[in-house]
This record gives sequence, structure tokens and C-alpha cells, in this order.
Amino acid sequence: MTGKDSVILHGMWASPYSTRVELALKVKGISYEYVEEDFKNKTPELLKYNPVHKKIPVLVHNGKPVAESLVILQYIEEVWKDGPQLLPHDPHEKAQVRFWVHFINTKYTEIMTTVITTEGEVQEKALSQVYELMKLLDEGIKTFFPDGNPTFEAKNLGLLDIVGSSVFCAFSAVEELIGVKIIDPEKTPVLFSWITALREQPIVMETITPPEKLVSLILRPWRQGFINPHLSQS
Repeated sequence: MTGKDSVILHGMWASPYSTRVELALKVKGISYEYVEEDFKNKTPELLKYNPVHKKIPVLVHNGKPVAESLVILQYIEEVWKDGPQLLPHDPHEKAQVRFWVHFINTKYTEIMTTVITTEGEVQEKALSQVYELMKLLDEGIKTFFPDGNPTFEAKNLGLLDIVGSSVFCAFSAVEELIGVKIIDPEKTPVLFSWITALREQPIVMETITPPEKLVSLILRPWRQGFINPHLSQS
């Protein structure tokens, strides 16, 4: 990035979609200005830069906006080629990363929304589906850590790690909200180890929202606010 580059991120402190973009910018070493958005009082700039969805996150690079978190992450990878890479060079490995990122961002996110916003039999059925998805994800993570021991000592966070961090590293807040343990070290040991390793990364912990803050300030009115179609997008 040159000294003339201007990078502005419109986000929201409790949104995992904003978090993943911030993490990517930090991994890449990109300086940026952050603009906090309020879904009840959106800035004119947000409405201008994302007139279609009117949601965060939006990255504005030299006055040009890019919307939707996964699109933004791809843009960051393509524009800032120097420094750490978010995707592996091998085409097959790259495809595998993209597959599991899509898995987390669609199947998992959709069913967890049902878990959080329902009760009784509907919630129980959704939880069963979540457990099955967790098992599948556990098997998928094994392909990136064949020895079953996720570590980041010799590599930077990649695209899958960034998306995983944004979704799972504050997950104890979700478990506290619904009163159910979902990420089980016995049932999904590699997934559990992966999330634990991610939580040990300073760059992750300084970026994600602390679980206790989510519980106290966001998850109580979750049904009205946090999963609000007028603020966050994938």
C-alpha cells in the first residue's frame, strides 16, 4: 500500500462480519480508519457506499466502496499482494479453504440463527443439525492439520482462520445465551483445538468482541438487534 492510499472500514463492534475484515487488515498490516455504525442511525456515508443493502461492513479504498465481508476479504487479498497471504498458492488447497469458508458462512450461520431465535422442539431440531455440522467441520479442519494439532507458530492466519475466529472465538457467549454446550472437546477435538489455538493469538483477542461484552450488551436483546437484517450482512 502506498502512502496515498485511504482505507476506511464502516463496521459495528459486535458484528462478526466486521471483525473478520478488521482481522484481515491487521494480518496484512494495512492501516485503516474505522467508522462505527449504528443500525438505528446509519451514517450518510454508509447509505451512499452501500445503497443496495445499506448494511455493514463496507470497505472504502481510495473512495471506492466494496461491500459484503467475503467479497471484501477477496479484494484485500488481490489488492495488497505484499506481505502475508490469506489463501494458499496451491489451487486445490485454495479451493478447500474457500469451500469451508462458504460452509461456515452459510450452512452454519443459517442454522445458528434458528437456534438463537427459537425455542422448544424447533430449537432442539436445529441444535441437532448444528451438532452434525460441527462434526463435518471437525473433519474438514483435519485436512489442514493432518497431525490433529492446530498451531500458528510457523504461519500467519489465513482466510479460513480469520472467518473461523470471527464466528467461533466469542462462541462462549452464544453457549451462555442458549444454555447449551456446542463446541465439545470430546466430540469435535480438532475443531476445539483449532478454536483454542486461534484464541491464543494476540491479534485475534485484540480484535474480537469479548464474550462477556456480547452477553451483557448484545445477546440480551439478540432477537431485536444483533441478527438484524438492516445492519449486518455476510
